[in-house]
Order: sequence, then structure tokens, then C-alpha cells
Amino acid sequence: MKKVKYFYNTNTLRYEKLVTPLRVKLLRVFSFLAAVSVAGFLFMQISYRYFPSANEQKLHRENNRLRENYSILNEEIKRMNQTLKEIEKRDNQVYRSIFEANPLPDSARAKMIEKQAEDRMIASLSEDELNTSILQQINTLRNRLYAQTVSFTAIEGMVKNKEALLAATPAIQPVSNKELSRLASGFGYRIDPVYKTTKFHAGLDFAAPQGTPIYATADGTVTLAGNTGNGYGNHVVINHGYGYETLYGHMVRVKARNGQKIRRGEVIGWVGSTGKSTGPHLHYEVHKNGRDLDPIYFFYNDLSPEEFDRMLKIAATGNQSFD
Repeated sequence: MKKVKYFYNTNTLRYEKLVTPLRVKLLRVFSFLAAVSVAGFLFMQISYRYFPSANEQKLHRENNRLRENYSILNEEIKRMNQTLKEIEKRDNQVYRSIFEANPLPDSARAKMIEKQAEDRMIASLSEDELNTSILQQINTLRNRLYAQTVSFTAIEGMVKNKEALLAATPAIQPVSNKELSRLASGFGYRIDPVYKTTKFHAGLDFAAPQGTPIYATADGTVTLAGNTGNGYGNHVVINHGYGYETLYGHMVRVKARNGQKIRRGEVIGWVGSTGKSTGPHLHYEVHKNGRDLDPIYFFYNDLSPEEFDRMLKIAATGNQSFD
């Protein structure tokens, strides 16, 4: 049976029946429901936080594993970056300096390199951010590796070009001269043996018995082989490329032929005394872009420093030339 509540009305001095307004009843119901909802929400939050479901526990473990894997990958990428930096530094400061090539700028190595905050905590990254971060770093490495591959390909071309340049540069004596006794006259102004006046001598004279073999001092192509009546007698001119040219004069007989490909050390003729000559010898000249150069500085494959010093002193003697 429902209880009926009364209250004492001081105005009427009587007990009267207590009637609760509908508004108050609704407010009480709403307050009760709100309290129940808040309590339920708090209970669910506590339950989810401290008592996760089996599926949530599995996802949590998977998430932790992914973060650990990211940490390992990130460390590996850092090591790769460091290694690549060392390669790039060596490329610029060692390999390219050898060939006097300009360093490759960083902008050409990786157009997409951007500074990223190293102090960003992995734990604060979402899965999408982790994936994006890894992809960006891998893409940066890929660009840098591609640029480095292009650089090494260019350096390989420089090596081949340098090898060709070295092969085309006169580097040995044109006759056998182990005792350094065959150099008879040097480069510069000398007394002409015919006119007995001081004239410019554009090469070196090597005195040797007639028939002594004459060797090409570098790789090249024969552009002249024979006697053109210019005072050199039977002579050979070889174009070595890169602006280099050598001339071998006064041969008794020429072996090389016009247009023939010649390798360094190959016999191109034999010492004689043809043309404007006062005795058996080889007149040898080196030209670079049409200029006469002192051949004494192109024997570095043949001579030790001591022998080169001795050759310099012999060549500097102001004696009479043979032609």
C-alpha cells in the first residue's frame, strides 16, 4: 500500500496531504537517469582501461610489435643514412677531386631531403604517421642512392677518359737510353750546325748508331710518314689526341704508315741522318695545341727522380745541335 505523506500547515494549523508537483518528479527522474549514465560511463571507461577484452589485448600486442619493428627499422635507416653520407663525402672529396671534377651538390643527390624532427617520440605517432615516416625516409634514401649511382657512373667515365688521356700523353724516351748518354742537344736556343748561328731548337737530339729502333712515346694515329723536304728527312708525325702531337726526324727508314694506329713503345722507324742532319741521331719534338713543348718533361715513365735531374742538367747544356 502506497504511503501517504502529510505536513503541518502553520497557516491553517492543520495536517495536510503532501502533493509532489509533476515538475519536481520529472527533475528527480532526470537526475537519477543522469547519475546512472555517468556512473555507467565511468564504469565502462575503467573496465576498458584496466580490463580490456581479448580482441583489444590482441590489438594492443600487435600495436606494440609494430612500434618495436618501426624502432628497429628507424635505427637501420639511420645507419644507412650515415653510411651513405660517408660515401657521398668520399665521392666529393676524394674521387671527384682526383679527376678535378666539381662536387655533386646535395640538391642533385636528393631533391626530396627535408629535415625531420629527430626528437619526435615514436609513441606519439599513429600507425598512418609511422607508415608515412618510413616511406618518406625510404624514398629519400632511394633518391640519394640513385643520384650516387649516376655520380659513380660519371666517375667511371672520368676514369676511362683519364686512362685514355694517360695513354695519349708522351711518357717515355723515343730511343733506348738506359745509361742516359744519348741525349746530345736540348730544347731551346742552340748553335745551328750548318749556319753556325744561334737558332731555336724545338726538340731534343738523341745521338745513336744508325739503325737504332725508334719508339712511339704514346698511343696515337700516324698523320705523316715520309720525307716532305722540310729538313726533317724521313720523319713521322703522330697525333695522340687531347692536343698532343710528336715528331720523330732524320730516320734512315720509316716503318709506320699514314693512318696507322700506334701504341706506346711500338717501333715506328730507325735512327738515321736524312734531311738537314750532321750525323746519325733522332730529332724528337712534342707539341700541345700547336705549341712546342720541352720533351724533357715527358719522360716520367722512364726515369727516377735522380735520373730526371741528371737529364735536366744534360739538356740544359748550351751545345751545338745536330740539325
